[in-house]
Amino acid sequence: MDSPIIEVKYPIKFREADAKVLGEHIRLRHNVDLVGVKRVGIGDFLNFFLYHKDIVKKYIEKDQKHLLIPIDLNDLVEIELFAFWILTLKRVVDFLEKVAIDQKIKKHANTLFLSAIQSQDLFLTIESLREVLSQIVKIGFFPTIFFLRFDRISNLATADFFANLQGLRESTGQKLCFIFTSFRSISRLSPQAFEEKLLSLFSHVMYLKPANEKDSKIILRQISKKYRIRTSGKTARSLIKISGGHAQYLYLSLIIFNQLSREMKVTVDNILSLILEDERISLQSEEIWESLTDVEEKIIADVAGGKKITSNDRKEAKYLWETGLVVDQGGLSVFSPLLASYMRENGREKQEESVELTRKENLLFSLLFENLGNLCEREKIVEVVWGEYEDLGVSDWTIDRLVARLRNKLNDQKSQFELLTVKTRGFKLVKAKYQQEG
Repeated sequence: MDSPIIEVKYPIKFREADAKVLGEHIRLRHNVDLVGVKRVGIGDFLNFFLYHKDIVKKYIEKDQKHLLIPIDLNDLVEIELFAFWILTLKRVVDFLEKVAIDQKIKKHANTLFLSAIQSQDLFLTIESLREVLSQIVKIGFFPTIFFLRFDRISNLATADFFANLQGLRESTGQKLCFIFTSFRSISRLSPQAFEEKLLSLFSHVMYLKPANEKDSKIILRQISKKYRIRTSGKTARSLIKISGGHAQYLYLSLIIFNQLSREMKVTVDNILSLILEDERISLQSEEIWESLTDVEEKIIADVAGGKKITSNDRKEAKYLWETGLVVDQGGLSVFSPLLASYMRENGREKQEESVELTRKENLLFSLLFENLGNLCEREKIVEVVWGEYEDLGVSDWTIDRLVARLRNKLNDQKSQFELLTVKTRGFKLVKAKYQQEG
C-alpha cells in the first residue's frame, strides 16, 4: 500500500547537502537545533528524512540500528510540562510497536506509560521515559527524538527542562540525541533557560534555507502528481521562481494556478500578478513578516528597496542571511517576489484595511454563524475555510490571524456579534454583551 507521505517518493538525493549534514550530526550523536523561516519546508525535508527507507544507510550509518522518533508538538492540546512529557513518552512507546523487538519490552514500555498517565506525576513520567530509552539503547538501538515545532513550548523550556533532557542523554550513555525544529534557534526562543553561549554547548544550530531549483522541481512534481495538476515546463519554472524555493509558497502557487486556469488563461506574463491577488498568499507573507524582529523588518525592506546594506546591518540581521530570506546573487535581493511584493504593498506602515470581509473571512464567519453560540474547533475551521488544501497543513498562526482580522472587522462594523476564543480548542460566535443586555 502506498504511503500517504508523498516525501517517501522523493529521490534519495533530495536536499542532499542538508541530509548529509543532519545525518552526520546524528551519527556523531549531536543534538541539533534545526532552524528555518516559517513554512519554508522543514516539514517536507523531515518527512523525507524520517520516512524514506534509505535514509539511515545513505546518510547516517548503515551498520548501526537507528530509531528516528518524531514528536509533533502541534499534537499538544495543553501547553504545559506534564502534557509535553506524557506526549513524548507516548510517541516513543507507540514507535516501539513498529520495531522488531521482544514483545516483553513493548509490553513493559506500555505498562510504564499507563502508570504515568494514571499517576499524573511529572517525576514518574520522566523516570518512565528514562527507563524506556535506556532499554532501547541496551538492546543495541540509537534513538533520536525529533521535537517538531519546538516554538509551541518555548515558554516551558527552563534550565530544569534542559537539565531533564541532559539527564535522559546521560542515562543512555550519550547514545540518545535530540533534534529541535523551529523558525528560531532555541537560544532565542528560550533565553530564560540558557544563555546562547551555554546553549551552544548543548546543541548545534543548522539552518534550512529555501530549496534550490533542482529540489523545488522534485517538490512540484510530486505535488502535481498528487493533485493531478498539469503544468507546462515554462509554468513550472515560473512557479518555482515565484516561490523562491519556499515550500508553502510553492504549494499555494500551484493550487492557485490550477484554480485560475479553469476560469481564464494563465500565462508566464500574468501568473505572478494573479497569484499575488490571492488572500492565501498575503496571509503566508504576513506570517513570515510578523516572525521578524523590527530590525530585521527594516533591513529586509532596505534590501528590497535597493538601499545600501552595511556590515553592521548584516550582523544585526544575520538571521535573514542564515535562513535564506536574503540572497546574494549578483546583488542582494529578497528570496521570493511574493514576499518582496507584500513588503512593498504593506511594509511597516500597512494601509488602512477595509471593513468589508474577504473571501476567507466570509467563510469563517458563515461557519461560526451556522454554529452560533457553539464551539467551532480548529479542525472544523481548517476543513471548511481551507478545504482545498487541508492536507498540506494550516498553521495555528494562520488560523489565529484570520480570526483576529474577522474579530477586528466585526468590532469596526459595530456588529451585533462578538468572536470568542476557547483556549486550545477553537472559537465561537455569540451575541455581543450589549445586545444580550438590550
